[in-house]
Amino acid sequence: MKFKSLPYGILICLTLIQGPIFPAQGQGGTLSLPQGLCRIIKGVPRLISSQFGFTEGPCSDRMGNIFFTDQPNNRIWEYDISGKLSLFLEPAGRSNGMAFDRKGNLITCADEQEQLWSISPDRKIRVLVRDYQGKRLNGPNDVWVDPHGGMYLTDPYYQRSYWKRIRPDLPGAYVFYLAPGSSSLRPVATDLVKPNGIMGTSDGAHLYVADIGAGKTYRYRIAADGSLEEKELYVSQGSDGMTMDARGDLYLTGNGVTIYDPSGKKLCQIPIPDPWTSHVCFGGTHDDQLFITATHSLYWLPMRVQGSRQANRYP
Repeated sequence: MKFKSLPYGILICLTLIQGPIFPAQGQGGTLSLPQGLCRIIKGVPRLISSQFGFTEGPCSDRMGNIFFTDQPNNRIWEYDISGKLSLFLEPAGRSNGMAFDRKGNLITCADEQEQLWSISPDRKIRVLVRDYQGKRLNGPNDVWVDPHGGMYLTDPYYQRSYWKRIRPDLPGAYVFYLAPGSSSLRPVATDLVKPNGIMGTSDGAHLYVADIGAGKTYRYRIAADGSLEEKELYVSQGSDGMTMDARGDLYLTGNGVTIYDPSGKKLCQIPIPDPWTSHVCFGGTHDDQLFITATHSLYWLPMRVQGSRQANRYP
């Protein structure tokens, strides 16, 4: 997502705030979400910290710890299952969207030099992709790792203040596929305006891609060779980042978090006070906590449903 660089606040040591975040009239500062908002929601959004420049790319490791980025400040943070917030990596290649692979490596869209990285648990960095046919990528934005180890990434162009270039090298904004063991990208969707959020189903059969430039989210069938087929409109709403729960519901971001069932029916919209909600993922010990990155902040929300196994972490 495009962000504005903001001054970095004083670092403070925070653990999970147990009180709700929104004051509500007549309730002594306790937020009450609209009655009957959504049966799969167990509580209300609660603030973990608002000390960041712009938060993005949350994902969960196999233990349920949450990793997310503060892109303007070039950092990756960890919020562990004990409630401790700590710095994981700095500098971090201006990482944006992230996901874990089966080996526990953190896959990041490092758009400082338009690359895709793999970061091992001991913080060793390996560059998986440097370019596409000798041309610089627009700026990898979000990534999903499929059940076989292949990777799908979106590559929109957002002008960054830390770039020297002022225009893209590629003629369009593509969705790319990186086959297992390969270092060469293959375009699998080239007709989108600005692809951004991306998420696949747990069986690896379908891929959802948000075209934030067109205000739409599409669903594709994934072919055996990784190609995308049978493009269909899922909902007329774009999204920055997204995740999926075990029921197959899709969670889109931007104006809070909007949840749709597999048929595209809107279930509910969760309000978040920050100007922009960038991304969302499931985590926690039982994978039933929703973590939300929004502008300067990280929030969590207890749920009555678990995340999709492929959406955030592997067993």
